[in-house]
Order: sequence, then structure tokens, then C-alpha cells
Amino acid sequence: MPTFRYSAKDQEARMVSGKIEANDLNAAIEDLRRKKLLIISVDEEKKSGAMLGMKNDKGGSVKPEDIILFSRQMATMVDAGIPILQTMIALEEQASNPVFKRILVQVREDIRLGMSLSAAFAKHPRVFNNLFVNMIRVGETGGVLTTVLERLSSYMEKSDKLKRKVGSAMVYPCVIVGMAGIVTTVLIIKVVPTFKNIYGSLGKDLPPMTQALLDFSDLMQKQFVFVVVGIAGLIFAFISYKKTDAGAFQIDGWKLKMPVFGPLICKVAVSRFCRTLSVLIQSGVPILDGLDIVRKTIGNRVLEKVIEDVIQSVREGESIAAPLARSKIFPAMVTKMVSIGEQSGQLDKMLLKVAEFFDEQVDAAVEGLTSMVEPLIIGFLGIVIGFIVMALFLPIINMTQVLQ
Repeated sequence: MPTFRYSAKDQEARMVSGKIEANDLNAAIEDLRRKKLLIISVDEEKKSGAMLGMKNDKGGSVKPEDIILFSRQMATMVDAGIPILQTMIALEEQASNPVFKRILVQVREDIRLGMSLSAAFAKHPRVFNNLFVNMIRVGETGGVLTTVLERLSSYMEKSDKLKRKVGSAMVYPCVIVGMAGIVTTVLIIKVVPTFKNIYGSLGKDLPPMTQALLDFSDLMQKQFVFVVVGIAGLIFAFISYKKTDAGAFQIDGWKLKMPVFGPLICKVAVSRFCRTLSVLIQSGVPILDGLDIVRKTIGNRVLEKVIEDVIQSVREGESIAAPLARSKIFPAMVTKMVSIGEQSGQLDKMLLKVAEFFDEQVDAAVEGLTSMVEPLIIGFLGIVIGFIVMALFLPIINMTQVLQ
């Protein structure tokens, strides 16, 4: 008989956990409900702690647009007084993404069996992150689920819009540089050797520029496999190093200090920090819990360490602004406004103002970055291609001058 590990709350709202044997998941849940327990989670032990239903999160992806639309529709239906179970059935039928549809089926079934909405969402962390689950939990507890869902939708829309803007700024130069690299490689490996055969039949000394290009072409032809393997090895080593704690911390630190993209990444991180914390505070999440959620969703190890210091300082009775100022990452304007917000009791409003300001800064930075990177790339490509063309045709020009 399978063994299930469970977490639940008793009638006095105390957390209890343990193991129970049952024929299947439904039987285990029924046994727990007979004991008058409010179920938080139930996992089959033989699955090595993996949450039930996670296998359905694989084999596809759920886009942010799916979750945003789901949150908007759910807020409308809950505000209209439709019960949660009927709401989930309706949203499940409307879902066009088959992966998301399977997840909503499992969420609906968990709710039918007695789970809370937040606990059912928490079983699918790849789709519903800590921020989403905790805000839903606050909405359930405080009876403000509609308001929380609307705030979540607005937050996700703005975050996704910001992410798209930064992504578009990063993709364009990467595509151009990649295409230029491919064209240059083809020229060196395929075109230059043709000229080498022509110049070799003349039996004359070549200009240093041309000779250097031909030698480099020979090297690339003979060692091309080793070059490709070497580049692949460096990429693999970089990815492996990034997966370590020390590597991730160091690489995230480099990102914030990059000459061109560093300030943009920093502004995006500050905006995300302020907006996320503002939404959590507005929704009634305690400040320490809100900071911990922000730490887990910030996406940068260096900033995670800064937020850990903030949490520790708040526990010791210090303000939020002081450790932010010591980090040297958050601008003085941010720390001053956070300090004023703490003193006036309007921290959520101040954080929202900071987030909106930095969103505008990101828009301006993206436009400036695009206008600056494009001529730099064109100039670099002009130098590279110009060098190859000059090196190839310089002997022909010299011979023409001799004949004249």
C-alpha cells in the first residue's frame, strides 16, 4: 500500500505533518478530511518528494500571457460571485494551451478534494511561482481574492512588458554579431583560399596584410574542428561554472558592472524589486515575508545577498533603507524614497513611484542603447570586412600599378 506524506492544519490552525497509508491519493485525502484536517499538501513518498502533478508541467511551456489572462478572467468571475470550483471549470474549458489546461484540471481536482486554492497552485511551482502562491494565500485569508488577482495581473503585465523591451534590446545586437561571424567565417574558409591559389601561381611576394590573412585562413582550415570544439568547451565550462553558487554569484556581479548593459540590468532589477515589494505590501503580506518572496524572485544572486542583509537588518529592528544604501547597488534616490516611505507609513506608494520612474528610465535606456549599438556594430563590421577586401585585392592593385 502506498505511503503518503502530508502537511495540514488542525482545528486550532496549527501546522501538522506526517505519513499516512492509503490505496491511492483520493483515499489518503478522504482519510485526512475525516480527521478534520485542512490539507496543505499530500505527496506520495515513493516519488522522492516530487510534488504530484509535476510530470504534467513537463513536455511543454506555459507563457506569461496564459497566466495573465487566467488571472484577469478569474478576478472577473470571482468578483461576480461565482464559486471557485465552477470558476476553475470554466477557465479550464477556455484554456487554449494544452499544458496549462492539464495543470488547471489538476488544480480543479485538488480543490474539489478539499485543498485550498493556494495549496493547489503551490503544487505547480514551474507555472505558479512563490509570489503568485503567497498572494493568492493572502487573498484567501483576507477575503480580498479579487483585488489580489487584479494586482497580480497588472504586476505580471508590466513585468512582462519590461522583460520584452530589454529582450528586444539584447536580441538585435546578438543576431547581427552572430550573422556577421558566420559570414566572416565563410569568407575566410571558402573565399580566401581561392585567392591564395591565384596568388600562388604568380610566384611573387605578397603584401604583409595579404599574407597575414592567407596564413590565418590556412590555420582556420586546418584547425577548424579544434576551434569549434574549443569554443563549445568554453561554453560548456561557462554554463557549468554558472550552475555553481560561487559562479552564479560572480557572473551576476559581472552583469551589473558591464560597460553598456550593466546600468540597464541594474535599472530593471531595481524596478522589479520595488514593484514586487509594493504589490506584496499592498496585498497585506508581512514585510519580512514580502522581502523573502522578493529575494526568491529577483533573479540575481548579488541582489539576493543584498535582500538577505535587508531581512536580517529588519529582524534586528533596523530600517530597510540603510542596508540598501550600504549595498552601493541601489541609487541614492531609491534609498531616500524608501526611507521617507517607512517614516510616513506609505512605503508601498513610494516603492510604486520608484518602480514607475525606473520603468521610464529603462524605456529611455533601451532606445539609447539601440541607437548607440547599431552604429558601433556597423562600424566594427565595416572594419573587419574592409580589412578582408583590402587584403585580398591589394596584390591586384599593386600588379596594375606595375603594368601601368
